[in-house]
Amino acid sequence: MEKLKTSVISNGLLWFGAGISIAEILTGMLVAPLGFRQGAAAIILGHIIGGLIMYGAGLIGARTGLSAMETVRLAFGRNGSRWFAFLNVIQLIGWTAVMIAVAAVAADVLVPLGNTVWSIVVGAGIALWIVLGLKNLGRINIVVMAALFGLTVFLSHVIFQGTLHIAEGSMTFGGAVELAVAMPLSWLPVIADYTRTAERPAAATAGSCLAYFIASCWMFFIGMGAVLYIGNDDLAGIMAQAGMGIAGIIIILLSTVTTTFLDALSAGISSKTVADSFSETGAALVACIIGVVLAVIADAGQFEAFLYLIGSVFAPMTAILLADYFILGADRREEGVNVLNIILWIAGFCLYRQVLDMDTPLGVTFPVIVIIMLLSIALHKIIKN
Repeated sequence: MEKLKTSVISNGLLWFGAGISIAEILTGMLVAPLGFRQGAAAIILGHIIGGLIMYGAGLIGARTGLSAMETVRLAFGRNGSRWFAFLNVIQLIGWTAVMIAVAAVAADVLVPLGNTVWSIVVGAGIALWIVLGLKNLGRINIVVMAALFGLTVFLSHVIFQGTLHIAEGSMTFGGAVELAVAMPLSWLPVIADYTRTAERPAAATAGSCLAYFIASCWMFFIGMGAVLYIGNDDLAGIMAQAGMGIAGIIIILLSTVTTTFLDALSAGISSKTVADSFSETGAALVACIIGVVLAVIADAGQFEAFLYLIGSVFAPMTAILLADYFILGADRREEGVNVLNIILWIAGFCLYRQVLDMDTPLGVTFPVIVIIMLLSIALHKIIKN
């Protein structure tokens, strides 16, 4: 049965909701030691770099009608893509848990019901969004995004009415760029899951990335502003101090649900690449339940480093995919595993881990992606595909 085609507006609303996230606000707080001008420049530059790469990954799915992990078959072959799909399911479940845990802690500051209760509430919201599905979220998303927009405007007003001062701590410009790049790049193994049904592939992908760019930059500015104008890195505390009890809870819950349901749903979609017998919705609900359990019983800080390690898998993977699709025009779906691309990916992964602590004006991820793309193009041309 043909999938329902999605409009530019519906794709844009989906990704605007993905960009409005507590995680983005908390990351923006780390940029504050640069000061407002340099911090703003780093945030915008990083999001431009990450957004362009995100656009490329999303456009492949939109043009081919393939999910994110199905597009990986174009570069790595049928069986090669299963490895990346497996790792993607693991990281998406992990990030679902982290997002639920962060939201539960923040909500508990405003209304102390306990982290367990709030984790279950957030998880129930995510499950509801999964069950409703993208087909039925159109009108609901309009209402939810309107509410989030209004509440976020109010939060911005609360934060930016303070007096600008110097933030403590240290942060380099390149480090701030890398933080900003990391947010759109975290969606590389996900975005094609939602652009694959776009009625107008290029426009819907561009609209998705632009909406995410606006929302994510806005969240970064709120986080940076909280530190620079209020001198406080406790977002829930700021909301409580401003009397945003119910409004704060709504922001926390809705922003987490509209972001994290994409993680859980994509875990279900990616599971189909691992084993075709899985149900996307069923697997997504299982991912949500596991995420809630992990949020309750585990300390998010204990497995964030592991999740970042897995996340570094997807930068070189995407570099090879972009080179194959846009430059080489290759389609390797009939192959079991493309050995050369696997070797290139291993080299890219090792390079990424090796230079992770380096500081460049453009961060680390973008230079690694460019290097691996150029290396991939050169080697494939030499070996003649």
